[in-house]
Amino acid sequence: MTGNSFGSRATLRVGDSSYEIHRLDAMAAGDLPFSLKILLENLLRTEDGVNVTAHHVTALAEWDAAAEPSTEIQFSPARVRWSTWPPCARRCGTSAAIRAGSTRWSRPSW
Repeated sequence: MTGNSFGSRATLRVGDSSYEIHRLDAMAAGDLPFSLKILLENLLRTEDGVNVTAHHVTALAEWDAAAEPSTEIQFSPARVRWSTWPPCARRCGTSAAIRAGSTRWSRPSW
């Protein structure tokens, strides 16, 4: 269970289903660039008081483009897509085939 220090957690109901979301309007993030809004939502969703704290969320919400970065924040992606691997590696069904193929592609040819 994640923290909810800023009261951003809400429930979105769609038909018979309900989903837990984190609202950015709880942080007044209207001036942030879109990419940082995605990062802010990620911090709100993964806030646990240990790895991601209220301090991290506030530091990003109060981001100033002209200031030097003073806080390192964590990003925990929900999904990772292998878009940089060769197409044949994406089609492999077993992890052993992927491991065997990845060592061949990562070695320099010289």
